[in-house]
Amino acid sequence: MKELISTRGVLEGQMHQHEHDVAEASAKLSAATLARRKTLIASNFVSMQEIDERTADLSNKDGSVKADQANVERLEALSSYKKITVPFDGIVTARDTDVGALINAGGGTGPAMFVISDISKLRVYVNVPQNYVPQIKIGAKAVMTVPEYPNRTFEATVEASAQAVDVSSGTTRMQLGLDNKNGELMPGGYSNVRLSLQRDNVPLSIPASALIFNQNGLRVATVSSDDKIQFKKVTIARDLGRTIELASGITPEDRIVVTPPDGIADGDQVHIAGGDKAKPEKAKPEKVSEKQDVKG
Repeated sequence: MKELISTRGVLEGQMHQHEHDVAEASAKLSAATLARRKTLIASNFVSMQEIDERTADLSNKDGSVKADQANVERLEALSSYKKITVPFDGIVTARDTDVGALINAGGGTGPAMFVISDISKLRVYVNVPQNYVPQIKIGAKAVMTVPEYPNRTFEATVEASAQAVDVSSGTTRMQLGLDNKNGELMPGGYSNVRLSLQRDNVPLSIPASALIFNQNGLRVATVSSDDKIQFKKVTIARDLGRTIELASGITPEDRIVVTPPDGIADGDQVHIAGGDKAKPEKAKPEKVSEKQDVKG
């Protein structure tokens, strides 16, 4: 359908014109004429050829009437779109038309006339780095802050995960649900999101200065029970800058050399300064913080 409907009067005028089309009256006249001709066949006042011609004429006019009726029904269907009803309650967040504007009936390439948003519950989309994804479970809680309320926090819940990594950013998109029944937050805005990581085992963390990397691989210098240097190979779980989380290689009971000097070797005798302060620490629960957009 490519008709352009500008006002209600144009559409109703088209419907009125088709409802009183002369084709319907002409078809009725042809039907009456054919019936009269058929009554004269027995007296030989008309020929069978004339009857056949009248029958064909009536058939053509009936087809024209049906085509006009279909057009009327089409216009009636278009007329029902004069009243626009949305499938849910909400507010108009964008309006791209006005009274008297020309609307293309059936066109799908132009802008939407209205954008309706239900802001009672918002969806928050967060791009989570790949190494954090396994530690964020569905149903986990998150804390949000927004620029318009600097001294307030809002609680959201992780509802879904894309279950795929974006190759361009190395992140996975997650969807959070946020209750906004008071309408305080606006769709399309930005927020800071903090997600608590859920770990089965808390890894050990050491200062980055304690790592030794040479031809023997990645190692850490530890102090044995008899105060002698003992090197242990380690595996890094995460590099946090000044702090390194280790996946394997040492235990909480190991004493490490925080800043091993050049030339240190296995079996060197050392003097412990600080006692248990040299032991590796358990990593503190961390939070992922990222600025993301809030979608309605």
